[in-house]
Amino acid sequence: MKNTKKETTIYDIAQKLNISSATVSRGLQDHPAIKKETRKKILETAIELGYRRNIIASNLRRQKTNTIGVIVHELNSNFITSVLAGIEKITTEAGYDLIIAHSYESYEKEVANATNLFHKRVDGLIASLALNTTNLNHYKQYHDKHIPVIFFDRVEERSDSAKVIIDNYKCGYQATKHLIEQGCKNIMLVTASLTRNVYQQRYKGYRDALDEAGLPFSESNVLIKDLSEQCGVEAAEYILQMNPRPDGAFITNDFSAAVCMKTLKENGVNIPEDIAIVGFNNDAVGKIIEPQLTTIDYPGIDMGEIAAKSLIEQLAGDTKINQISTLVVRSELIVRGSSLKQKNT
Repeated sequence: MKNTKKETTIYDIAQKLNISSATVSRGLQDHPAIKKETRKKILETAIELGYRRNIIASNLRRQKTNTIGVIVHELNSNFITSVLAGIEKITTEAGYDLIIAHSYESYEKEVANATNLFHKRVDGLIASLALNTTNLNHYKQYHDKHIPVIFFDRVEERSDSAKVIIDNYKCGYQATKHLIEQGCKNIMLVTASLTRNVYQQRYKGYRDALDEAGLPFSESNVLIKDLSEQCGVEAAEYILQMNPRPDGAFITNDFSAAVCMKTLKENGVNIPEDIAIVGFNNDAVGKIIEPQLTTIDYPGIDMGEIAAKSLIEQLAGDTKINQISTLVVRSELIVRGSSLKQKNT
């Protein structure tokens, strides 16, 4: 029969030291009313007896768990990793723990994650929506309990929820205009589902840059994929069979862009001479591929820090939930060799 040892309590510590349980409780919290020598004895005895604080019970009494939930749509992304690093930096400094949930680009999984974190009594939530998320009904339970929620990157633009984004329209316009300025006249766009705000806005920027330059738009020049490694291969294969081939491509993910470039080069395509390419995110892979990848710098750490600071300000009562609408993080075009057809300009 398995022998399970009884959990040590503050009463066990009190009995061993022949002091009150209230003194032990205050001593464990480093209360200044308890003499330093007594606090030291309490801590040493607690370690000796293997005492563990019942944080859950303590938090329930205070109606606060000091945890923040985070829902992300993917984990194998440099951008998401950077965002999480930014969130973790700020929340740790503020004394909060994180519970991270992964939706795997599934609306159903996102709903389950939101409900699970709600029942875990997180103090606040930071979330990025899955590709096929069509409504925010599963976040209503947070609103009803006045639990702050901040969305980042993938957001529902029509909602009045607090959100942290970049100007995706501006980025799509800048990337396309840069290719036009390099002499490209037949520009392809490789992106993900236009039902999601980030890709829809980049698409609009792409369309408007073409219109402004008097260049024709063709549906066949827009490839909707999942921006994975396989997407990069398929984009290259698609380009290779096009007639005429595009002389420029805006691929809204650096990893997909790098794989596409590699595949094109293996098939005798010169970059940027035959086709100039611009990516998105400023991932490390862009500096490894040859030529180095022109990209849009999307500072994930900044986005994570801003989202976390905004949430903690709400939790501290410094700002009200309805005072925050949309926070826009800076972004910029970084020009490298993959797009420079006009090398002397």
